[in-house]
Amino acid sequence: MTTIRPIVKEDAKRIAKYANNREIWLNLRDYFPHPYSLDDAYGFVEMVNGPGSNKIFAIANEEAFIGVVGIHPLTDIYGRTAELGYWLGEPYWSKGHVSKAVELMIDYTWQETDIIRIEAGVFDYNPASMRVLEKCGFYEEAIRKNRLIKDGKICDEHMYVLLLPIS
Repeated sequence: MTTIRPIVKEDAKRIAKYANNREIWLNLRDYFPHPYSLDDAYGFVEMVNGPGSNKIFAIANEEAFIGVVGIHPLTDIYGRTAELGYWLGEPYWSKGHVSKAVELMIDYTWQETDIIRIEAGVFDYNPASMRVLEKCGFYEEAIRKNRLIKDGKICDEHMYVLLLPIS
């Protein structure tokens, strides 16, 4: 069973183990280090548990930590919008864990925050992530041409959006 829970110091070794993967790094922003060390993991745990931290959680199964999911609330005129992000350890890919974690994160966002719009940008070469978002009710709002440079390559960003159901 896939759950989300707070990230704890004891997760650091598994965070470092799974995050130190070029295939994961290729689908994340450059502030996510590669290679990824145990010191990076301890710094990450400290950051997500610090004051004013974002809403970032561990994805866990019956074993333990297997990935990360979270939202980053935006500011200024975008104050009711949040950006969704996630990554999963490679041994757990294609088993439904990310879809379930995203569903749980959506529920958390609608119930615990005043966010009315969740958005997620996906690199054009990551169709698996696009499928996860579509499965969870997101729709593709735009394709931003030549928006990103990752690993020296220019690529498009697909912007996916989910709006708070208003009754």
